[in-house]
Amino acid sequence: MDRRSVLKAGLVLVVTSAAASIYRPAGAALRVLNGGNKWQAKETLPPTPVDASKRVFLTDKEHAQVTAIFDRLIPADELSPSASQVGCVVFLDHQLAGPYGRGDYRYRKGPAQHGSPTQGDQSLRNAAELYRTGLSEFDQYCQATFGKGFESLNAAQQDEVLERMERGGVALATIPAQGLFKQWLTNAQEGFFADPIYGGNKDMAGWKMIGFPGARYDYRDVLPLKGQKMDIRPVSLIARI
Repeated sequence: MDRRSVLKAGLVLVVTSAAASIYRPAGAALRVLNGGNKWQAKETLPPTPVDASKRVFLTDKEHAQVTAIFDRLIPADELSPSASQVGCVVFLDHQLAGPYGRGDYRYRKGPAQHGSPTQGDQSLRNAAELYRTGLSEFDQYCQATFGKGFESLNAAQQDEVLERMERGGVALATIPAQGLFKQWLTNAQEGFFADPIYGGNKDMAGWKMIGFPGARYDYRDVLPLKGQKMDIRPVSLIARI
């Protein structure tokens, strides 16, 4: 090798060594050059599919109440089955028995504050407590107003009560009725569109209704199809277990 080649090689070595000392921890470049440890992604296990035959939180009374409530929020029509028919009550029952129901995701040590409407529920109750107390107080209201529980009212009466709650025209003993209504509506919607692995959206009825393709990895098989109607069958996480 001539002098110029040797100098150029030395310059490259100095520059790369300096860069390694600046941008990498000591010894990092050496470990990389020598192979080091192969990085492996942490395995994430899929959720366990919900067993729809097992009830884990709601009592018989509560189950009847929630079924009646959810089926007025999402009734069966020409577009889809009702909320209970696609498993929304099953979804809720198992959610209330788990971390969501316990409020593991929330700070609940207080002090409780009355937040703005955009901040949502600021109470110290978790979802399980809200449902248990709220359904009991709601039944007391229906008994006092109609002489029977919500699940025994006709459809027109049920819609009247729910609309009144949505407007803030129902007073329960301790639970804000308007907030309770929003909780019911949110959970019914979640159960209707959640992955079937969580107990709701049976036969992916919610996804089929809106044309959502589900838990697909990618769409390379349909990308070349330009200007064509996509009749893509939804895919659930259950199919991947």
